[in-house]
Amino acid sequence: MPERSSDHHIPAPCIIETGILVSKRDMLRLLGDLTQVRYVELLNGEPQAQGEAYLVEVFSDSHQATILANHSLYLNVASFDYLELKPMGQSRTQFDLVQDNRRLRLVPLNSPLVGRSSDPLTDESLESMLVQVISAKLDAQIDDLDEWEGG
Repeated sequence: MPERSSDHHIPAPCIIETGILVSKRDMLRLLGDLTQVRYVELLNGEPQAQGEAYLVEVFSDSHQATILANHSLYLNVASFDYLELKPMGQSRTQFDLVQDNRRLRLVPLNSPLVGRSSDPLTDESLESMLVQVISAKLDAQIDDLDEWEGG
């Protein structure tokens, strides 16, 4: 029995440290871990602007702009055709967001491993956090009651 073309399964891409992403969803996932970056804007290969910024938001919306101002980057992956990953050494990767003859090069200044706790939340730590939240809420309600009663 001949195989139909719909029977063929093409595996999803596997990109490790180097390659090109065209899927906006993949770009969102990859860039979502960044918090602080060094950036260089290249136009026809020539640097136009550079500096450091905090990545405030990563989104995909064809009706909004990518904005970089006051060291804050609001990154719209829909502003770019693809993302190119390039290894830099020292276990770091740079990200080039490409649209025609313009590149926005991002070099992470933070590691996604920093700040991630290797210890899972325990029942005791969750209970402690919950007690603190409830206690703070009760204190606020008591303060509101005291003000309402004129006390």
